[in-house]
Amino acid sequence: MKVSERDLVGGLTGCWFEPEAPTDAGVVVLGGSSGTIPMERARLLAGLGLRVAALSWFGGPGQSPGICEIPVEVFERAIDQLVSAGCGRIAVLGTSKGAEAALLIASLDARVDLVVAFSPSSVVWANVGPGADGFEWPLRSSFTWRGEALPFVPHEAEALLSVGRLPPIRYLGLFERSLEVFADRLEAAAIPIEQTRAGVVLVAGGDDQLWPSARFAKNLAQRLSAAGRPATLLTHPQAGHRALLPGEAAQRSRLNEHGGDDEADATLGALAWKELTAWLG
Repeated sequence: MKVSERDLVGGLTGCWFEPEAPTDAGVVVLGGSSGTIPMERARLLAGLGLRVAALSWFGGPGQSPGICEIPVEVFERAIDQLVSAGCGRIAVLGTSKGAEAALLIASLDARVDLVVAFSPSSVVWANVGPGADGFEWPLRSSFTWRGEALPFVPHEAEALLSVGRLPPIRYLGLFERSLEVFADRLEAAAIPIEQTRAGVVLVAGGDDQLWPSARFAKNLAQRLSAAGRPATLLTHPQAGHRALLPGEAAQRSRLNEHGGDDEADATLGALAWKELTAWLG
């Protein structure tokens, strides 16, 4: 399907994808802590007939240089553009820190019909990188809502200092240690996924070496189930932090250890793709 591309408008940074024959559905696509716009994934989704707003939500001109006190309202504005374009069904698809953001906006904005969270977190974490003031310390929340910082789980200082500086860097121990030390912060920092009216698809690899996304995904699914809202939980024991959708290139990070292997990552991605196409009908 032919797809046109242009920059996002309305003060947002990113790319808009317009299919030649669009369906009534649109999707906001959010990348993770690398800060790159997931263009390849956005084009694949646009090929299904979705209007796509692929958002750059930090690190650009006029934005916070890191994931530090990012207003969730930024994602609302991307949804606004999809609705204005005529989209009657809205999905939000995020990966890693982008999945953290996707789950938050799905919990706080009733217009979201589907959220697909790849390698998600079940809690809000401390900032990754500096805020608008240029400082990384003291630790602050990754996200704000209506001008208030959301409760967060800090990064445990000793575990943070022990993370290696030579790639590939493995962050899993940092997050596991932080969950242990700050167990008393988990309830307050939990993403309120029980509030969503959206369908929820959770995609996580059992060999994720960046953070324990399978643990997070199971926690989210359990909380939804307890609220009478079963989620779709997709896992693969050998998959890592990145799930590969059909047609995506099998590129590995040179900086961070993600775990998994190409075959398992692609198998997990194919399961997620099936859920997306089923939602489109």
